[in-house]
Amino acid sequence: MSESKVIPVLETKGLGISFGGLKANNDVNMVINPGELVGLIGPNGAGKTTFFNLITGVYQPTEGTYYLNGEKMNGKVTHQVVAAGIARTFQNIRLFKKMTVLENVKVAFNKDMKANLFQSILRTPAFWKEELEAERKALELLSLFDLDKFADQAAENLPYGQQRRLEIVRALATDMKLLLLDEPAAGMNPTETESLLESIRMIREKFNIPILLIEHDMNLVMNVCERIYVLNFGEILAEGTPDEISHNPEVIEAYLGKGAV
Repeated sequence: MSESKVIPVLETKGLGISFGGLKANNDVNMVINPGELVGLIGPNGAGKTTFFNLITGVYQPTEGTYYLNGEKMNGKVTHQVVAAGIARTFQNIRLFKKMTVLENVKVAFNKDMKANLFQSILRTPAFWKEELEAERKALELLSLFDLDKFADQAAENLPYGQQRRLEIVRALATDMKLLLLDEPAAGMNPTETESLLESIRMIREKFNIPILLIEHDMNLVMNVCERIYVLNFGEILAEGTPDEISHNPEVIEAYLGKGAV
């Protein structure tokens, strides 16, 4: 009896996008399997964030296709992509800064709430039941990242590193199938980066969620990722293990030899 084929969580086939004739991504072929932690690296302007924008519905591809657990995602807009199971963080922190830490996470549970407008306005028992359940789940997630003690503080009052972790918690609250982290260590000091590294490992071990990570901190990438894709001028330059990538002459010439490590 033959073994059943593993369906990739994410698969892109010839994915690309052009802006006025300029190809920002071209013929990008990528596979992320269940439970994998994969890095996406490359020089500034290589098209890494553009790729994230493509697979989260911010941009629509002008060529190629992409799939989430075998379901074709072309044509879906951002909220549909989130509902399907892709969540992301951003280079620049995008929290609701005036809302509390707890409220920032509870917002992510809105898609699962069934209370209608009438029930919400009148604060019916059905409404409060859902509210309390969302709060319980949010506090449970926050506690995993040691952020529950800040639950009632405004998000803008958290130190930078903790704001980054709060973004990740909010993404986890969407019950995603794939987590995209866009330069999560940007602006962090070494202590904060080490804490982030532990958090990423914990997510992997506890939730078994595949992660695609864009990052310029090669120490972080080489220590946490199983496989790495290298993007250069919008195209995949190389793919392999951290050891293979760190010794690849083309990668060294295009990226690693230019101050990336």
